[in-house]
Amino acid sequence: MSEFIYDLIIVGGGIPGLTLACGLRGSGLRVAVIEAQSEQAVGDRPRAYALSPLSAKIFRKIGIWEQIAPAITHFSQVVLSDADYPHQVVFTPADLGEPAVYYCAEHRVLQKSLRHQASIDPHITCYYETQVQTVIYSTQWAEVIVEMGQRQQHLSASLVVAADGVKSRVRQQAGIKTNSRNYWQSCITAFVSPAKSHQNIAHERFWPDGPFAILPLPDNRCQIVWVAPHQDAEAIAALPPDQFIAAMECRYGDHSGSLTLLSEPLIFPARLMHSRRYCQPRLALLGDAAHHCHPVGGQGLNLGIRDAAMLAQVLSTATQQQQDLGDIRVLQRYGRRRRFENWVMLLFTDILNRTFSNRWLPMMVLRRWVLQLMIGWSPLRRLMLHLMTGFWGTRPADQFGQLMHASRTKIVMSQHSHPEPGTLMNPPQSKGGTK
Repeated sequence: MSEFIYDLIIVGGGIPGLTLACGLRGSGLRVAVIEAQSEQAVGDRPRAYALSPLSAKIFRKIGIWEQIAPAITHFSQVVLSDADYPHQVVFTPADLGEPAVYYCAEHRVLQKSLRHQASIDPHITCYYETQVQTVIYSTQWAEVIVEMGQRQQHLSASLVVAADGVKSRVRQQAGIKTNSRNYWQSCITAFVSPAKSHQNIAHERFWPDGPFAILPLPDNRCQIVWVAPHQDAEAIAALPPDQFIAAMECRYGDHSGSLTLLSEPLIFPARLMHSRRYCQPRLALLGDAAHHCHPVGGQGLNLGIRDAAMLAQVLSTATQQQQDLGDIRVLQRYGRRRRFENWVMLLFTDILNRTFSNRWLPMMVLRRWVLQLMIGWSPLRRLMLHLMTGFWGTRPADQFGQLMHASRTKIVMSQHSHPEPGTLMNPPQSKGGTK
């Protein structure tokens, strides 16, 4: 049995986990990323995400924006509407003062760029097809026991970050409780190709049984995100392709012409979850391990990216000040800021879904009055867009770049004296990690 020493161990090699790892490039911190799936499997998920301009700023700070920008769409408009109500709210870049209202990127594009960025830093080691068995916490260290193939290994660090999803095993083993409930709805996603140009215009149309979103992608493709009650969603997803297209066109509208289905529809239940705390000594929660929201508005991944940027900012500052990364006083700087802001967004998406996903006449009158007000009064429209894009709260991207620049010009090692990353405490043995 051998032991590897790191400053930070991230459990979960998805987009939030790798964003954190890349955000710490140049800090001098020795980072291990542990992912249960193979590198190919974790990178090939057939999903696309709406990215806020704040997420774009974070990706620019960590150095991947130039790689991903040609492979993503820059929304010229986001059109918000309520079922068959004829009046629509149109958000434009002018409402934010940004080059685009939103962006849309496929999972594989983001994952590939983040993985490449991590691979060129000698202080970051990624372990794929590696299962975390348990985590043991002490006053000085956290020890992560993993299974690599048929071998068991021990990895130690000052801090463990759980970025292993909504059913986080690390969170559960640590005894951190959550507040959660399942919605009455499920979400269907699929890729389609319209006959006419989508003109980089995104749509979010609310229907009484759930929202329907159209996210434009390169090569005149789109991802649809269709929310419906569980039984309806299961029946829709099981339809033959021609019947699925016919049902979808009733929601999609005729503004883009006929549709071609490019992928098999996927379905997953909508749920709300929020961890009661984001950190404890030697442990921090990140992304879906800390929170999970309704898919309306495309907030989920953006919250995780902002988590990663804020945690990287906190850890970089702690490193420069030679503080213990796993000290609860350090971690609470992250937890206090992000938990409140994420709670606001979870509440916002919950209210938004419940307000529009019903046929109660007084609510219909109220929400359409609000839509009409947003159309005619730009301050309210801009306020709503700032809330949706994350510009209303703490903006980790602002100080993030300054800290990264400082850490690259003057690397200050943490207070513990460690061997080189991956150094064995016992006789030499192959690391088993994939760089």
